[in-house]
Amino acid sequence: MNDVDVLEWTVSGYGGEQLTDDVQLLNQTLAYDGGQIIFQDYGVVVIEPSEPGSKDVVYSCAVHGDETAPIEIVRDMIHGIMRGSIKPVQRTLFLIANPAAIAINKRFVDMNMNRLFSGAHEKGHSPEHKRAANIEHYVSAFFDDAPSGERRRYHYDLHTAIRDSQYEKFGVYPFTHGGPYKKDQLTFLAECGVTTILLNQAPTTTFSYYSVRTHRADAFTVELGKVKLFGENDRSKFAAAEKMFTKLICEAELDLPEFDPQRTKVFDVCRTINRTVEDFKLYFPDDVANFTPFKQGQLLATDGSKEYRVEQAGERIIFPNANVALGQRALLTVVDIPLERLQLV
Repeated sequence: MNDVDVLEWTVSGYGGEQLTDDVQLLNQTLAYDGGQIIFQDYGVVVIEPSEPGSKDVVYSCAVHGDETAPIEIVRDMIHGIMRGSIKPVQRTLFLIANPAAIAINKRFVDMNMNRLFSGAHEKGHSPEHKRAANIEHYVSAFFDDAPSGERRRYHYDLHTAIRDSQYEKFGVYPFTHGGPYKKDQLTFLAECGVTTILLNQAPTTTFSYYSVRTHRADAFTVELGKVKLFGENDRSKFAAAEKMFTKLICEAELDLPEFDPQRTKVFDVCRTINRTVEDFKLYFPDDVANFTPFKQGQLLATDGSKEYRVEQAGERIIFPNANVALGQRALLTVVDIPLERLQLV
């Protein structure tokens, strides 16, 4: 079974294709040198070391099915464990979140899955609603099954963006509800090559916020670059991230450098612009990069008769998408803030 392609197995099995016995992993447990690999469901793989360390780590990908670089990273980490080149000492949950969307090379089938967590999946019956509910169950079970004692929980939800970005790699730090920001997490991300952080200052229905709020994990949405087709990703651009993701689960304690505030640039959300009517328009080209600044007073969008203009100097746009469903976010504007303003521990 060590030659099985886990991604192929996930997509085929989740789609209901008949699989031959020699590639049937569902509900199987395999041994690796140091523990067990448990295939709980299609795209749900749990690593249980024989003598687990003090961390419980979740790596998720394919919440959007066309974001191929994170899928390749997660697939190759699982393959490395199966073949013995990666030997985790920390409990790890790998999630390939939306196999149905991968199968059709689309962002999603019916609904944006990253708007369906923290119970939002209860409001519909699409494939994404059902899968989000199942994923929440698997994450809860993973954290609940951890050994007793003081433990640290981590979740890195891996993505690539629809468009280019003036800062190629960036992380979204979910709302902390007044809690401090973690120096060690900012340092870890910087070691991954992620030196730009966007603060989310309100509850959301994203996957990373779910892990923060429900399971008190240190969790991030991590944007690693731009969406590309399978096989077209320049994996050298993700080498630092892959190295750190592997070290996190293979070492008892990471030997991180001392926190350096000069390494990280921080942006705060200025405004959230939602699409509320069919007649929604953005007033800049489709190829404008994330974090592009606009001049004060410039028209950004219209939502029917309502205009949205740049309100303050230095305001930048991020995640613009005029084609989102009604009621969903079509654009964020952000401004940079000094790191010194954050409560850091």
